[in-house]
Amino acid sequence: MHDRTIQLQLGIGAVVAAALLLLVAIPVWVSSPSNVPNIILSPLFWPWALAGLTGVTGFGMILTAIREPALAEPVISDVDDKPKAWGRLASIAAVMIVTMLIMPRIGMVWTSMLVFAVTAFLVRTSHPKTALISAVLVPLVLYAFFAHVAGVAIPQGDFVRLP
Repeated sequence: MHDRTIQLQLGIGAVVAAALLLLVAIPVWVSSPSNVPNIILSPLFWPWALAGLTGVTGFGMILTAIREPALAEPVISDVDDKPKAWGRLASIAAVMIVTMLIMPRIGMVWTSMLVFAVTAFLVRTSHPKTALISAVLVPLVLYAFFAHVAGVAIPQGDFVRLP
């Protein structure tokens, strides 16, 4: 398969995913109270923003693929060990499933810390210290902002509660 074909297929996939999110998934499954004073604090804002960015990225990929000249030779995969690649894909899927299972029990902040760290080591980061520091600080800073500045309730766990 050629780079151009791959890019075109990914672009079309991104546009279709964005359209499904904007037209079906967000209106059906994301609810928002009518009295939200600031649009950024609305539960609808960020799904709309991410779906819109996905669509824009998809259109950009399609335009780039159309403008790119067609090559005669196919692209050779740079993946050396495909079974390991599939294993990493299965591992990240397992991380996502475990995330949804443990979040109600230990809370969003603690779950985010664990998932950030596990994902960093799953993708074999070259900066493990920075990854661990970020895994702790980013969720704590976001919690502090949303809970204490924006006044948005962040789901807490059953065992440890943050102030």
